[in-house]
Amino acid sequence: MTTTHLTHITEPSGVAPGTGYTHVVTGTGRLVQLSGQVAFDEHRNLVGEGDPKAQARQVFENLRRCLAAAGADFSDVVKFTIFLTDIAYLSAVREARDEYLDGLPLPASSAMQVAALFKPEVLIEIEALAIVRK
Repeated sequence: MTTTHLTHITEPSGVAPGTGYTHVVTGTGRLVQLSGQVAFDEHRNLVGEGDPKAQARQVFENLRRCLAAAGADFSDVVKFTIFLTDIAYLSAVREARDEYLDGLPLPASSAMQVAALFKPEVLIEIEALAIVRK
């Protein structure tokens, strides 16, 4: 599927279909790399301690704000890298992602459970890679 400057290849020949992500996203434009975002508000207070849904929503809000600072939005995202202290939180991340992407083609994605993030109360961290139209 082609959307403006990005092409999403959801089912490459010979590769099992993905669930909740696109296998290949390619495009032309300016590369934007976002550092991992966690559920801190603008005052560095953790939003949703112990609540993966609240943390996921705050992480995506932070990603939205970082993308905007680079002149981008979620339609420009080609890859998410998701770090979770419990893989069971992936459903909360997908729920928040779907709210923020609002029907856009899904980017490529990797998700992994990690032993810990930099603070024990932080449950989710997400990095993003975007290609912005020239």
